[in-house]
Amino acid sequence: MLLICRYLVSPEREASFVERARRALTLLTRADGCLGGSLGRAFEEPDRWVLSVRFASVVAYRRAMSPFDVREHVVPLLSEALADEPATYEVLAEADAGEVTDHVSLLTGDDGRASPL
Repeated sequence: MLLICRYLVSPEREASFVERARRALTLLTRADGCLGGSLGRAFEEPDRWVLSVRFASVVAYRRAMSPFDVREHVVPLLSEALADEPATYEVLAEADAGEVTDHVSLLTGDDGRASPL
C-alpha cells in the first residue's frame, strides 16, 4: 500500500511543515509493516511538496495510523494535504535490480497488467 499526500506550502510555513513531516515519517516508519517513506519537493514549483510512505499491506497501514502519537501528530498533517487527488494507492508492480515483481490487486483480483489481445 502506498500513501501519497501532496502539499502546497508557502515559504513562511516551510520550516514548520518540514519539521512536522519529518515527525510524521519518524512515527510512521517505526510501525511494523512500514517499508519506508520520503519527503520531496518539486523542482519546478518549490512550494509543492509530497509525503510518500509505503506499507506492506492495508492492515499495516491501518495499524500504523492507530497509535495515539500518530493520531495526534500525523493525522492533522495528512488532513492538510491537497484534496483534489486520491492519497492511498495499491502497489501493483515493484522493481529491484532490474527485476519487476507483480502483485495481485485487492480491488480487481488481477495483477494490473494489460490483458493480451
